Amino acid sequence: MSTTETVVENAGSWRGTDLGTRTVSYTERDAIIYALAVGAHATELDLVFEDRLRVLPTFALTLAQWAPDELGSRGAFDTKTALHGSQELRVLKPLPRSGEVTLTASVGEVWDKGAAAVFEVLVECEYFVATWSLFAPGSGGFGGERGPSKPAGPVGEPNVAAELATWENQTALYRLLGDMHHIHIDPEAAARINQPRPIMHGLCTLAASTLPLARELGVHPADLVELSGRFAAPAFPGQTLPVRGWRGDAESSDVTVDFEVGADTVAIGGARAKFAR
Repeated sequence: MSTTETVVENAGSWRGTDLGTRTVSYTERDAIIYALAVGAHATELDLVFEDRLRVLPTFALTLAQWAPDELGSRGAFDTKTALHGSQELRVLKPLPRSGEVTLTASVGEVWDKGAAAVFEVLVECEYFVATWSLFAPGSGGFGGERGPSKPAGPVGEPNVAAELATWENQTALYRLLGDMHHIHIDPEAAARINQPRPIMHGLCTLAASTLPLARELGVHPADLVELSGRFAAPAFPGQTLPVRGWRGDAESSDVTVDFEVGADTVAIGGARAKFAR
């Protein structure tokens, strides 16, 4: 997000703000680079080979990244301290291999958490609906509703186990897809947010986790129809993170799994993925 020093006093006044419409274009090459950046294997030809290409649904989030950036650039919150709290994606139909997508963005709810505000940025098009939740310290206390509480975690022992293996150069590749924030590449920028080295993009970690999950569940990652997750702690390039899942009804027409990513420290919590089959 671009740096700004202007922050409105009443964050609630941004509710419903129209953030504009943009038409974004992409090529098969962009979709393939994305698949590689989130951990697709070279042997998964329908993710990395143009002749058989199926575009990963989470690629949509790179196309829509301009929307939360737009809200920050307008001065809704201090972009130096705001955090990406959680993400939702609902797939309406598969993205084409290449082409143009017209996206419309707006501010949904703005929740008052007291010391902070949570801004929801909604992006819609014919292919997907995506919602960013942005946690903005210092913007709360405007007298608005607190919003929903964090949902309860899964009950019982996990029945799905996978592993997310990241690599040292992953953020350097992923950032070329649109999120160029310095904390993902520059050690000095990472140090300014009290991190020992550059951190993974939350959206990269979330999307990457769906690939080992899909392999473990015996479904195709391009058949993802819903995804959500909360960014609880940073992950670092080169880490191998356990993915623990709680699969729902095995007889259902869809495959749904609640999951979390991380060991002693959970990087992504309260997550859910649904795959069509």
